[in-house]
Amino acid sequence: MAEAADFPGTSPSPARRWLRRTAALLAGAPLLTGMLQLSAEPTAHAAAPSADAGAAADATGSNTVDVSLNKLTPTAPTDGDTVTVSGTVTNEGKQAITGAEVGLRLGPVLNGRSQIDSAAKRTGYQAGADGTEVGGKYVKKFSKLAPGIRQDFSISVPVKALDLGADGVYQLGVSLTGRTAAQPWSQVLGFERTFLPWQSGAADTKTKTTYLWPLISTAHLTAETGSDEQQTPVFTDDDLAKELAPGGRLEQMLSLGSELDVTWVIDPDLLASVDAMTRNYRVQTADGKSTTAGKGQAVAKEWLNKLEQAVKDEKVVALPFADPDLASLAHNGKTVTGSLGQLKDATVSGALAVDSILHVKPQSDFAWPVDGALDPSIVDVSTSAGAHTVIARSDSLRDGSALPYTPNAARPIGGGTTAVVADARLSTAFQGDMTGAESSTLAVQEFLAQSLMVTLQDPDKQRSIVVAPQRMPSASQAQAMAKALTTLSDDRWSQPQDLSAAAKAKPDPSATTQVPSAGSYPAALRKQELPKSAFKSIQNTQNKLNRFQTILSEPDRVITPFGRAIDREMSTSWRGRPAEAATYRQGVDNYLTTLIDQVALIKKSDAKLSGRSATIPVTVQNNLVQGVDHMVLRLTSENPTRLKIGGKAYSEQPVKVAGGHAQSVKFTTTANANGPVPVYAQLYTEDGQPYGDRVQFDVNVTEITLTVMLVIAGGVLLLVLAGFRMYTQRKRASRQQAEEGPEDGPDGASGTESGEDDPEQPSDPTPDTAPESTDPSDTGERVDR
Repeated sequence: MAEAADFPGTSPSPARRWLRRTAALLAGAPLLTGMLQLSAEPTAHAAAPSADAGAAADATGSNTVDVSLNKLTPTAPTDGDTVTVSGTVTNEGKQAITGAEVGLRLGPVLNGRSQIDSAAKRTGYQAGADGTEVGGKYVKKFSKLAPGIRQDFSISVPVKALDLGADGVYQLGVSLTGRTAAQPWSQVLGFERTFLPWQSGAADTKTKTTYLWPLISTAHLTAETGSDEQQTPVFTDDDLAKELAPGGRLEQMLSLGSELDVTWVIDPDLLASVDAMTRNYRVQTADGKSTTAGKGQAVAKEWLNKLEQAVKDEKVVALPFADPDLASLAHNGKTVTGSLGQLKDATVSGALAVDSILHVKPQSDFAWPVDGALDPSIVDVSTSAGAHTVIARSDSLRDGSALPYTPNAARPIGGGTTAVVADARLSTAFQGDMTGAESSTLAVQEFLAQSLMVTLQDPDKQRSIVVAPQRMPSASQAQAMAKALTTLSDDRWSQPQDLSAAAKAKPDPSATTQVPSAGSYPAALRKQELPKSAFKSIQNTQNKLNRFQTILSEPDRVITPFGRAIDREMSTSWRGRPAEAATYRQGVDNYLTTLIDQVALIKKSDAKLSGRSATIPVTVQNNLVQGVDHMVLRLTSENPTRLKIGGKAYSEQPVKVAGGHAQSVKFTTTANANGPVPVYAQLYTEDGQPYGDRVQFDVNVTEITLTVMLVIAGGVLLLVLAGFRMYTQRKRASRQQAEEGPEDGPDGASGTESGEDDPEQPSDPTPDTAPESTDPSDTGERVDR
């Protein structure tokens, strides 16, 4: 009896009822054909299965009437209770049904979880296997059911009238019997089955049940923080506000979960996004070219406050930030440099986010791969980020046929790692469409039946099991889950425990601890994984961020929003949405590039250099809100033999520019020859990495030409000659005056005694002391003056 190895059953649904009707038609046609063959001539065989055959099959099939079981209370009755079953019946045949009667049929007690699976999958009514009608006054009669007409019914039966025997899981059926014109005898024309868990009192040994209650959503917050000092967050849409509003998915998860004894499993990205919504935020328009004001502040504040109260003094498990896809990372991303480091950073950031927003210390050493599917590489990646426990599922770690009961969830899988193996049947019980009353009711009953059967498999052996439902239950799925857990809360056969306790439970020595091989990983899940190219794109963005942050005066303003956005690029929520995932990655990278381009060199026109030296300015523009620093600007001459920058081929200067400002950096140049010389300017980070595009321009050197030199030399020569002529004229005049002598005075003196100067006679302003040189170059400083 291989209970633990069985696949989980599926709950009845509209699709299941359609299959039942189809099966009945296919089963009835061969029988009718055989009857016609006995009476018809051989030549008429081809025409025998006619419209009459279809009408007869339709009239006699147990799927002629659609029986919908919409409500069953109580879900798990006890002594003294009255079981009430309500629903509808719809005649889907072509003939009216007379003498219609709806009754309950109690089938035999089921032995084992596999029998529950088989009964849930069975379609149509089977005499003997589906029990006998309770009958008597516990029926609902209809005089006539016309084709296509729906009628409501409700039947109440005291538990004592059901004559239940030992504790166990009983099959409970709802049948409609009646007659048609083609088949005028009473027969079962419609049937629906469910399960009735019967535990008259508290079990001696109860199963410890851990139910994970996940608060996870898709990525909504972008890397953009607006262009203001307040860093206003920008969302891709305002759908998260709808989920938080009354009746929304997340509002229902919180309201229902706060009344249950569950283990909260939270994606910190959801908390960070809701926390951002409590203040002013913006929402991208459909075309992504502008933003509008978000309007979800009120619902965000209310939801976050309620959650803080709900998890107070409760066990909370924090997933790595944005719930990264561990399987995708293990299969396609771990060979990409930096990916595993990103996972570890997401783990640390996630725990800090939960602590700071909810004010509780979460456990962050649990890893939860998609659908609990494992292989060695997934385990390795999970533990590389600090996880000690991996949440798996029993349809991945399957126990052998020799184990007749459901073992404890905890399994040591080597290397000090524990796998907590969630029960697959219970974990997948509410994955279908739960919007209809019937699908929800049937799912709840099957869940409770499987739960009770775990306890009954070996009543003396206490088990510790874990239920890990889908990551993002809908509102209707959450309601069905809560209904089932409310029944379990009466502690008749199950008692709650948190995930940490389940992980520490004593492992069953007979349970498998062998991690499945890589080849056994489900192909359907592998098709949904992020490709290797996605991780390369993610790492490219991370590398850009690493370079950008080194120049910022306030790097945290960029590191935090972009770091968390990069975490979102690896989210499990992208499964099945490859186009949306690629768009989000591209959006993050484009916005980062836009910020990087805000710090750039202003393009410069060609410069002219007259003479042998000059100063060339280069301007750096910073359009960011914050300042930039730790950069150098390098100006390089491509022909240093003709033009040097600072006396060599290139020169560097540090750059520091305040936010929203520009700064000119000046470089000294020296020319050695005429003509244009290509020069380019390039910004660099402190570690020598180029930053942004370089700016290139020509410096046109204009030196002093030979013609200009001759003109200057000629001018100097004329000045010298003019000075020499003035000097000789004055010398000649002085000599002539000396030869003529004075007009008056004794002894031929000129008005003074010999050897004495006449105080009234002015002296010659140009003493005869200069040498009589005719060298025009001997001008001293006279030309300069």
